[in-house]
Amino acid sequence: MRNRIIAGNWKMNLTPTETEDYIRSFLPLVVNPLCPRSANATPDPGGSERGLPDVGVVLIPPFTSLDRAGRLLVGCPSISLGAQDLHFEKSGAFTGEVSATMLVDCSCRYVLVGHSERRHVFGESTALIAAKLQAALGSGLVPILCVGETLDERRRGSTLDVLVRQLSTALAAPNLDGCNLRLESVVIAYEPVWAIGTGETASSLQAEETIREIRAWIASALGTESAEQMGILYGGSVKPSNTAELLSQPNIDGVLVGGASLKPDSFASIVSMASASRSEPA
Repeated sequence: MRNRIIAGNWKMNLTPTETEDYIRSFLPLVVNPLCPRSANATPDPGGSERGLPDVGVVLIPPFTSLDRAGRLLVGCPSISLGAQDLHFEKSGAFTGEVSATMLVDCSCRYVLVGHSERRHVFGESTALIAAKLQAALGSGLVPILCVGETLDERRRGSTLDVLVRQLSTALAAPNLDGCNLRLESVVIAYEPVWAIGTGETASSLQAEETIREIRAWIASALGTESAEQMGILYGGSVKPSNTAELLSQPNIDGVLVGGASLKPDSFASIVSMASASRSEPA
């Protein structure tokens, strides 16, 4: 069974002080069973955490909040820290950029790669996104590779062509030499551009159909084992009211949440739904 991931992308919101307030409010809402120990406790070297090992929560704050968030989440291994982007070089004269090594030192485990806003607002190419994914894997970070089509592309019936182009550039022939993680560790997030921040949401059946096609392409390009192991999330105006239906689909392994993750009670509700649905008998 693939692990379920519930990730909250805060985008350019919440200062470090606001991040601390958020985490102190959020932890008690999910403390049982996700985070049985105090946020300031020393990690248990025996790994005796209780709870649901198949459901993982990822908080993805801005760069400025990563260090503080990482310190607050010590002792709570079911809640991981992620970053919103990274540079593909390890260091150098790249003003304003952040490397994978820096993210790891802030206790990040995950990093978004190729979010639609990076592709469409900042003009990142598929080749650049592939280089970032390679840098993440090489540093032991788990990339959440975002793919998705625009409304015009969907109306033209070219959704699958767009997704295959985005996926194949990043995944089909990466140079894995020196990487600390296998390609199967990559998480895919299908986020239709027309459903991000618009209030529009792909229906659960639309999302399931597209994600099933993504998994089929992974099986044909990378092998059945990779397709079975890779987690695929849905992102795009996810909120408490549509989470249960989305997670009821067999190929949707979790959700990438935007605006609804900015309120601790709203995001905790989504996490609770994921935990409940995963614990239900098949």
